[in-house]
Amino acid sequence: MVDLAWKMLFHDKLRFFITLSGVAFSVMLVLVQTGLFGGLLENATVTIEHMGADVWITSRNSPNLDFVHQFSESNVERVRALPGIKRADNLILSFMQVSLPSGAEETTVVYALEDFAAWGVPWKLTAGDLADLKRGPHVIFDEFARKRFGEFAVGDYREVNGQRLKIVGTTKDAKSFTTTPLAFVDYQRAQQMQPDLLRGRASYILVKLEAGADRERVMAELRRILPHNDVYTAHDWAQRSRTYWVENTGIGFNAFLTVFLGCLVGVVVVAQTLYTSTMEHLREFGTVKAIGGSNWDIYKILGKQAVLSAIFGFVLGYLPARALEPVIAKADLKLIIPSELSVTVLVGTVLLCLIAALVSFRKVATIDPALVFRV
Repeated sequence: MVDLAWKMLFHDKLRFFITLSGVAFSVMLVLVQTGLFGGLLENATVTIEHMGADVWITSRNSPNLDFVHQFSESNVERVRALPGIKRADNLILSFMQVSLPSGAEETTVVYALEDFAAWGVPWKLTAGDLADLKRGPHVIFDEFARKRFGEFAVGDYREVNGQRLKIVGTTKDAKSFTTTPLAFVDYQRAQQMQPDLLRGRASYILVKLEAGADRERVMAELRRILPHNDVYTAHDWAQRSRTYWVENTGIGFNAFLTVFLGCLVGVVVVAQTLYTSTMEHLREFGTVKAIGGSNWDIYKILGKQAVLSAIFGFVLGYLPARALEPVIAKADLKLIIPSELSVTVLVGTVLLCLIAALVSFRKVATIDPALVFRV
């Protein structure tokens, strides 16, 4: 049965190539679209994941990381007084305007902390020293900002919210979901740059727990002493931020629609080619029945053809999708194709090809074995 399946599948090489092309296109489309979607969502929470905080304290009903409302910075003292708290610091996140040498203005997302090193942010410092942020009116920009701000180097100056700041370092991979470049400044410097909004105010409180501390008990105490704030684990806060972008921007529906269309194309191509091949080989299937074969034996032939088409098509789609990773990275986008996604797409491809073969199953089930004896 295996030899017959292979022989029928490769009998018409052009048809087989068309089948593989349809499956490969679908696989590549699904992998690339899903990978880009994952990359965008990672940008939405990349700072949350690198901060190393166990608990995030936010303003009431903050929808995601970027859309913040400030609250009194004195709240952090109440947090530090609780048992089970190893460290708690205020974090400022605010949008500010950068004046460019051309005279234009661009927006940057400013992150401000008293001690960046204690929280592991920024996590990829490519030039400079974080300690320099406390030594004057200084700023660190992510390298991605060059696309929006123009070329700059350590030692250059940029005016941010009306204050002339010296660039003392650069980072890498610190991006926001909205592609707005990130900047890092000292906590007090940020308050001086936006006094009306930030003086005496903070955007978040980052909390690290003592080893062995009961997280749920500590979080319950935090909610009690800060009734006008929300308290999340880092995981829950990241999930809330990602969910906002998926549900409120249409990006989730767009990704689903593209994946659905990719699957539909693959199913239609495989169903069409397998059905055409079945119609051309009705006599061979009739012979199988005439010598005692059952419908199940024929189903196995068609099933093997579908599985082979799925596997070869997956490989032909997977390889170019992987090859696109460095190309897409040059456009400052992320294409994330984890092994779990690859396995899921492979299994899904096999299942969809088997479903496509059902069209042919119905035809061979009614084959009359006497067909082989007809002229």
